[in-house]
Parts: sequence; C-alpha cells; structure tokens
Amino acid sequence: MQSANEERAGDGRPVRADARISRERIVASAGQLFAEEGVSVSLERIAQHAGVGSATLHRHFQGRRALAVAVMDERVQALCARARRLSTECEPGQALEAWVRAVVEHNSTFRGLATLLSEDLAEPGHHVESRHDEVRAAGGELLYRAQQAGAARHDITISDLLNLANGIAVATERVRDGERQADHLLDVVITGVRPRAYMAVRDAHTQDGLDSPSSPRRASTSAGDGQEREAGRGPGSP
Repeated sequence: MQSANEERAGDGRPVRADARISRERIVASAGQLFAEEGVSVSLERIAQHAGVGSATLHRHFQGRRALAVAVMDERVQALCARARRLSTECEPGQALEAWVRAVVEHNSTFRGLATLLSEDLAEPGHHVESRHDEVRAAGGELLYRAQQAGAARHDITISDLLNLANGIAVATERVRDGERQADHLLDVVITGVRPRAYMAVRDAHTQDGLDSPSSPRRASTSAGDGQEREAGRGPGSP
C-alpha cells in the first residue's frame, strides 16, 4: 500500500523519501549555481554543492538539459503561484506590475538557459513549451484583470509583456549596475502599458498629495516662506 508521502517515478516505481530529498537538494543547488555562475557550471560542482555524489546526480538526471528543465519547472511553478497570490492580494494594476518584475528577475537569473533549451523550445508540444503556456496563462489572467480595471491598455497582449521582459533581461545581463538599469527599463515599460487616462488620474492624485497642507513637501515650503516673510523678504528675494 502506498504511503501518503510516497511519490512515483516516471516508470511507476515508488520514490523513497531519501531519494526525493536528494533530488530536491540537487535542483535547489542547480538553481542557485545557475543564477550565480550560469548554466555552464559543472555537474560535479552542483553535486558537491548539494552534498551528493556525482553518481546520484546522474541517477536522477540524464544530463545538464534534464537538470535545467527540472530547475525551470520549479521556477515556473513559483511564477504561476505568485501570479495567483498577487491576484488576491493587490490591485489589478499593481499585481500585473509586480508579476512582470518577477518575470524579468526570473529571466535574468538563468544566463544561457534559453540557449541550452533552444532545441526543446523549437519542438512543438514539448514539455518546455507547455511550461511557457502555463506562464502565459497565469500572466494573461493578471493582464485581463488589469485591463478590465482600466489599469492596462487593451491593445497589449501577454506575449508583448513577456517579450519585453525577456528583452530587458537580455539587455541588462552584462552591463554595470544591471539591476538598476532593469528597474528603469521596467518603469518605462509599465508607463507604456498603462492607459493615458490611468496615468492622468494617478498624477492628479500625486499632485493632490503634494498640495495637501499635511504633505511634507508643502509643509517644508510653507515653513520656508514664513521664515522669508519674517525676515522681510519675498520668496524670490536675494
């Protein structure tokens, strides 16, 4: 009888708990080292980082590509889960922006991953393509909610956003201060995604806050004007 925590391998055989833990450690180590050193890092180094033998790694994964797919699976699941969480925790426009930023971070993390999996990506119906479909579906739902709320233009598609996110990741991969550059480019993209009417309302609310008597900027300006008046000078006097 199969226990509650017992998993099955691809051939239907049960996977022991210790084998499952070893696999999880290998995937976690691969994800970390892919992010730090790129996907060309040696499999032996990944095994060492995970605290397992090289033979154990090869027993779980038939080469680098299989390991890269496993890492991608884990990150795709995290992206989809984040999309679901954001849809319930944030306003539609904020949820979409936060998720697109997560996609850029995801794409920036794995240097060379797309090249490594390029043959799989070109094969219709492949496992990798199905994972991309999951990402598009998760992001598409966020985009639809943002469009219905008036926080995103209706002529934008989820493919547009994913292509832009990937472009930002590639463009800032090897530049100095790439993270700051990526944030700047994302701000440009998000501004372009939002309808003009949405931006006008947001800017009006921002200005209202600055004009409020309780605004720190307004209070500072008012205090300065008062000091100048007490000294017998106008705001522009020398």
